Amino acid sequence: MFGRDRRGTPADLLVIGMGNPGAEYDGSRHNVGAETVALLAKRHGAALGKSREKALTCEVRIGDKRVALAFPTTYYNEAGSAARLLVNRYGIEDASQVVVVHDELDLPVGRMKVKHGGGLAGNNGLRSIKAHLKTDEFVRIRIGVDKPVNVLRGADHVLRKPSKSDRAELDVVVEEAADAVELIATDGIERAMERYNRRGERD
Repeated sequence: MFGRDRRGTPADLLVIGMGNPGAEYDGSRHNVGAETVALLAKRHGAALGKSREKALTCEVRIGDKRVALAFPTTYYNEAGSAARLLVNRYGIEDASQVVVVHDELDLPVGRMKVKHGGGLAGNNGLRSIKAHLKTDEFVRIRIGVDKPVNVLRGADHVLRKPSKSDRAELDVVVEEAADAVELIATDGIERAMERYNRRGERD
């Protein structure tokens, strides 16, 4: 299925920033992936715009690589339908060329890890992407948002805006996540994992 319907020059990398559309979700924990993609577009002088692939998209150059950036305008748990269309549009030939940036309950706020393939840790958005791409061998950049400390369910926790102190930490880690995407583009996934997965704690 990969790359069969590309219109134009293929991209070297497709970066999908996870989140929910709509102003009410801006700044929520669930939208840190979307924030990362928006930051990358800004850094490289581009702007995300509507596309036929159920996403806001743009293309940028990172080093000598052509990188497609996308924020699905489906809801988070249905992102796979957009991912499938994006893979076709951008001529992606291998799942390792897809980088999904998402919030991660199993990491504390301020932590980030890069992962290639593997389990989905109950993340319904990743499950949707796996179902539509027929593989889980895509790359993930996992941004820690921590588990809720009270009786809030995980869904309520991620849909809420973080505290001021958590927001400050998330702003820093979103910058780091954008750095990680750039490193994947220029030096590859192994180099990014080496750099960003050093800090202790087990996945």
